[in-house]
Amino acid sequence: MTKTTISKTLLAVVLGSSLISAGAFAQQTMASQSESGIESIGKKIDSSMGQVGDFVDDSAITARVKAGLIDQKSIKSTDISVNTEKGVVTLSGFVGSQNEAELAVIVAGNVEGVTSVSDKLHVAEDGSKSASETVSDYTDDALITSKVKAKLLSEGDIASRHIGVETTDGVVQLTGDVKSNAQAAQVESITKAVDGVKSVKNDLQVVQ
Repeated sequence: MTKTTISKTLLAVVLGSSLISAGAFAQQTMASQSESGIESIGKKIDSSMGQVGDFVDDSAITARVKAGLIDQKSIKSTDISVNTEKGVVTLSGFVGSQNEAELAVIVAGNVEGVTSVSDKLHVAEDGSKSASETVSDYTDDALITSKVKAKLLSEGDIASRHIGVETTDGVVQLTGDVKSNAQAAQVESITKAVDGVKSVKNDLQVVQ
């Protein structure tokens, strides 16, 4: 065998080994990336499932609290809004007395899954009214609530979907989250300017 033939043979062997090594490295890299990708997807799925689980749990808690309030005949539950976030229940709206508000908080606190209760309830002004007056007031309050929500929605810098509006006898209660104290004051000012609003109870919370 000539020197040239030997050299060519050795070159072929070296190149073959290099190609095999490169192929093995590529397969190892792809396998590593695949495992990393699967692990990443798994984490995302776990995170999403956790969020869905929290949402379902909060919805179930809200439903149980509402059912508990309905069972208490001494509580006018139709005027109470219930919102749950990570086990924390917020009660907002209007009740007939302070005792009624305290009872509502106790009922909510005793519901399975509730970690704490935020009391945003207000005692409505008392007074004897006829059925026709009550219906008229309810219609007026619903109209005021709609006008306030529409006005807030028209303000582009206000996340109105995070703001709750409840109206009883012309008194508007604002609940939910805003970005700053200035924005909370802005929402209150807009609400006060709506026709039919007698006063505003500002229970907005600033969330950075």
